[in-house]
Amino acid sequence: MLLEVLIGMLLFLIGIMGIMGLQAMAMRNTTDAKYRTEASYLANQIIGQMWADASSVGTYAIAANATCPGTPTTNKDRWVCTVKNTLPNATGANAPTITITGTTTVTVIIRWQINADDPVHNHTVITDISPT
Repeated sequence: MLLEVLIGMLLFLIGIMGIMGLQAMAMRNTTDAKYRTEASYLANQIIGQMWADASSVGTYAIAANATCPGTPTTNKDRWVCTVKNTLPNATGANAPTITITGTTTVTVIIRWQINADDPVHNHTVITDISPT
């Protein structure tokens, strides 16, 4: 009888540990989905600003390692600051970039890293913005 109780407790413990593992994985996936949604929103935000100011798309280019100025004065600078304040570790090599190929093809890359041990995540949007 004692052996049956021990086996029952062992099975119960394995079940509880499995549920805890699933809960941790669900939390991690939810956090990842949140940051992916934020990155998508931020990319669409800057693209919307570029569409509204299509005649000067070239001024929105952002090179690697962009920094957030102390007092942002342009839409581009404010956007870089928003990205860095919204996504974790979106600085240095993970800073957002905007590349303009030719005069109309725009590539927006937003990178973030949740923890130092995690891989770098990125969201890339490529669009064509033609002045009207």
